[in-house]
Amino acid sequence: MNTVMIVDDDPYICELVSTILKNEGFITFEASDGRDALRKMTDTNPDLCVIDLLMPDMDGFELCRKLRKYYEDMPILMLTAMDDISKKVKGYKLGTDDYLTKPFEPAELIIRVKALFRRYKVPFSEVSSVGKLTVDNSSHTIYMGSERIEDIPLKEFAVLYKLARSQGKIISRNNFIQDIWGYDFEGNERTLDVHINRLRERFPVEQYGFKIIAIRGIGYRLEVTI
Repeated sequence: MNTVMIVDDDPYICELVSTILKNEGFITFEASDGRDALRKMTDTNPDLCVIDLLMPDMDGFELCRKLRKYYEDMPILMLTAMDDISKKVKGYKLGTDDYLTKPFEPAELIIRVKALFRRYKVPFSEVSSVGKLTVDNSSHTIYMGSERIEDIPLKEFAVLYKLARSQGKIISRNNFIQDIWGYDFEGNERTLDVHINRLRERFPVEQYGFKIIAIRGIGYRLEVTI
């Protein structure tokens, strides 16, 4: 299912947009302002953002600018109470994909969100390249060139594939745990660290061309070195 982050300092608007999109089958996350949204991004990794323009502390323009630094291909729909062409031009220059003027009809919100998903939709591939490796999730195999690497444990593979799919981006510990071990996981968080360390030992940076970097207090990201 597609996921949507809704960012608005008005809880009524957040709940309204969330309800409309949930009724269409989307999974939604809510943030009360720009800083709250940035904190939640690594945990949720939404497919699309709906952002209010006028928010205290960090407005929609500033949030859009920050998001575009790390999420170049994520659609952004801006909500605004002002039908001001100069504001819209500024938003488009910063990376906004579309605007929706408040108040709006639920049907128009749905149409615009679905149109953005269609615009950005690309064929899904379960194969990712990382450094000198090719990781194929459909067959749980890893290749270096045309040579198949010896199979690794499934959980280690899942961690590597998740890093490969999001290389360069920070993935939170919570995101790893929920996606790979499940929401009801009751084990120690150190389990993830053990798997990361095993991957580092299996795939030395000098030989395979990538490294896994720990982001203190947050999680991990993968960086290609070649």
